[in-house]
Amino acid sequence: MGARAVVVWDGSFLEYKLSEDHPLNPIRLDLTIRLARELGVLDGVDLLPPRPAEDEELERVHEPGYLAAVRAAPAADWDVGHGLGTPDNPVFDRMHEASALVAGGSVAAAEQILNGSTHRAVNIAGGLHHAMADHAAGFCVYNDCAVAIAWMLAQGVERIAYVDVDVHHGDGVQAAFYADPRVLTLSLHQNPLTLWPGTGYPEELGLDGAEGCAVNLALPPGTNDEEWLRAFHAVVPSLLARFRPQVLVTQCGADTHREDPLAELSLSVDGHRTIYRALRDLAEEHAQGRWLALGGGGYSLFRVVPRSWTHLLATVLDRDLDPNTPVPAGWVARTAPIVPHVPLPASMTDGCDPGWVRWEGAADTPVDRAIRQTRRAVFPLHGLDPDDPRD
Repeated sequence: MGARAVVVWDGSFLEYKLSEDHPLNPIRLDLTIRLARELGVLDGVDLLPPRPAEDEELERVHEPGYLAAVRAAPAADWDVGHGLGTPDNPVFDRMHEASALVAGGSVAAAEQILNGSTHRAVNIAGGLHHAMADHAAGFCVYNDCAVAIAWMLAQGVERIAYVDVDVHHGDGVQAAFYADPRVLTLSLHQNPLTLWPGTGYPEELGLDGAEGCAVNLALPPGTNDEEWLRAFHAVVPSLLARFRPQVLVTQCGADTHREDPLAELSLSVDGHRTIYRALRDLAEEHAQGRWLALGGGGYSLFRVVPRSWTHLLATVLDRDLDPNTPVPAGWVARTAPIVPHVPLPASMTDGCDPGWVRWEGAADTPVDRAIRQTRRAVFPLHGLDPDDPRD
């Protein structure tokens, strides 16, 4: 076994820029790496440069005609379709190359885990979980999460669990493996009645032969740290214990934060840090320590994402940061001129206590009803009692 963890990073990831004013601005990635460096999180860490995904790797998930459309779109003077050229997914120069690099970065991270170089790997540029087989969606051109999972399956991995904590439903990954019993997809997201893409109901369970391999926990707007964590622990650990994954893949979107402009959950950076630590513990307990962590959504570009994902990097690297750690003055000085009217955080905490109380089954809050709906839909398919808090 080599390094305890691998971080995939190169400045070329910043070329995945949909437009100048698009919410998915790659500056969030740059600021995250700068903050992690200034805090010493990346000291002595050799960053692994990504390489573009090959067509064969992309075509395990995406249709060849879609790849051709992505390649053609920047020079085309016609509507190439496939969800390209929309406000969510505008066409940009070198779109195929930039998108393939993100996907290839996630495959490279997975390769490091499977070849024994590391137990854990992280690609914060990844997590583009909405892209479908034949079209772009939700800011995502190629679905690097699904491409990395499909690559691992092709290498002979028999069971992979995918846990998606983004505020939006992990619809593209669910769709890619909806009939594949080798992949357990678990998505915790804002209720689809209140947020795009409008999917991710508890009744979405997987097709014949893979029933119960799609798990959806739809949480009401306003869900806070304590409620979110109670829901997570009421559903995810039991299912992972039954499924026994050989690798845990996580999409770690930071758009569940209360300041995110595109959604309505109410988590804190402290809650995010607690989530990442819980995912690490679950990988150790149920996946032989093999953990592939990917980025995802997050649109509070300056105040939230850099702190949240610096905590993610620190967690993957076993360099956990004290939440009260000050944000370095150098990072603030470099960032403040970019957003002169946005007050930048002073420390790595929002001052919240992310404690939670174990689900006991009797409460009747909106969050507890959501827990109950998911458990009753999927737990029996795994031989678990949905009404027994011990399961």
